Amino acid sequence: MKNILCFGDSNTWGYEPVVCKRYPYDVRWTGALQKRLGSQYRVIEEGLNGRTSGVDEPGRDFRNAARYFPMLLECHRPLDLIVIMLGTNDLKSQFKLTSSAIALSVKGLCEMVLNCEYIENANTQLLLIAPPHVANLPEEDIQVFAGARDKSLQLATEYKKVADELGILFLDASEIVETSDADGLHWIAQQHQDFAAVLSDKVCSIFAH
Repeated sequence: MKNILCFGDSNTWGYEPVVCKRYPYDVRWTGALQKRLGSQYRVIEEGLNGRTSGVDEPGRDFRNAARYFPMLLECHRPLDLIVIMLGTNDLKSQFKLTSSAIALSVKGLCEMVLNCEYIENANTQLLLIAPPHVANLPEEDIQVFAGARDKSLQLATEYKKVADELGILFLDASEIVETSDADGLHWIAQQHQDFAAVLSDKVCSIFAH
């Protein structure tokens, strides 16, 4: 059995825009991916609303991925594939991060995998996914994510540089998914299904060699 850890933010958790609830397991992309891959794979969900790649958000504990990712690498070992899709929450204006700075932070997470001390994870494959672009934001979020749209357009280029430098796998989610205009950040149910379809093909190709 191949163990796949999916590490991300609210779109990995399965946040449904407007109603602010979690999609059912079979609707969110991790559950849809599990169904497509079948019993020879185990998809491990590790999504958290508001998770950043490496910065602390005042008033929101446990969101800094850099603090908790090493623990999860140990919790879930052995791992055959780790999928990392983070960066959207790093775009919040309070953090004052450029797209290249976000990519550098994500690179640190990738290096945690590559330098993992646990022998069971020595051959773990790593797939870095650039998150989809920020869309039209509701009025209450415009200041929170001021300038986020333009920065989000640059993330794929910056993440691809990281992937090439580290010699890891890369995927640009913006080529598959468009965030909902309902809140500018999250995915409608069909986007989860579409993403799972592409990702299942990617996973199968990874393990076909």
